[in-house]
Amino acid sequence: MKKILVTTDFSANSKAGLKFAIQLSQQEKVQLTFFNSYYILKPTSWESKRVRAYESGEVEKLQLQLEKFVESVYKSMSLDGSRAHCVLSSAVAPDGNIVDYAAKNNFDFICISTRGAGTIRKIFGTNTSTVIKKSKVPVISVPHNYKPENIDTILYASDLDSLNPELKTVINFNKSLKAKIELLHFDFPSEQHLKEKIMTDAKKKYAKQNLSLHLANINIANSFVSNLEGAVKRSKPSILIMFRHTQKSIFDKIFVPSYSAEFSFISKVPLIVFAK
Repeated sequence: MKKILVTTDFSANSKAGLKFAIQLSQQEKVQLTFFNSYYILKPTSWESKRVRAYESGEVEKLQLQLEKFVESVYKSMSLDGSRAHCVLSSAVAPDGNIVDYAAKNNFDFICISTRGAGTIRKIFGTNTSTVIKKSKVPVISVPHNYKPENIDTILYASDLDSLNPELKTVINFNKSLKAKIELLHFDFPSEQHLKEKIMTDAKKKYAKQNLSLHLANINIANSFVSNLEGAVKRSKPSILIMFRHTQKSIFDKIFVPSYSAEFSFISKVPLIVFAK
């Protein structure tokens, strides 16, 4: 059973991550833990006993707020969230706290909402971007305007350098969902024949999987992000999956300066990033 740490800061945008995680839990058995990272400022002039009492009271209020917030999201999806597992953890930096808590408690995924559309910085937000870059636990980044829907298609964008181990990871994630998987690779026309063989060999190897192939010629007149945007608009997947492992990986290309173009399609597609 997958363990997912679902983060929230009580904002309206953060509800998207909760909705995606809850939707996933309706399609397969997953263990959700709803998580809030907090930090309470304490007056330095107070005695330690008073500080402890104040902090205890504030934590109690936050715990109740978290439980009510989560329950309200379940209710908006016509589901019962009264028994949801909610956890608080104190730290100055929420992004580092999320990464550390997920690693120490052996979570399989971190689910976090984005903050909105526009440029990369606006889309991912400081906390989300840092969590993705630092976490060894796979991160599910959910756009702020996500609307729950049946998860039935996965677009896996690959550079083909580590295709077999990555594809195994994607297939394992999809084991219970049984969604359609589309393997996407961008290439130059001169290399198309070689890459076609790699992809068709993979399809034969995983013949029992619901796997389709899409080898696309990259449009050199556009940025990599624009090319990927077009592919996502065409496929309309429920989830986009990428791997972050080397400077040559598809995910890393998005964050280098030359590819800091608008990435507005992510405002509609949850992104799962596996760290390798």
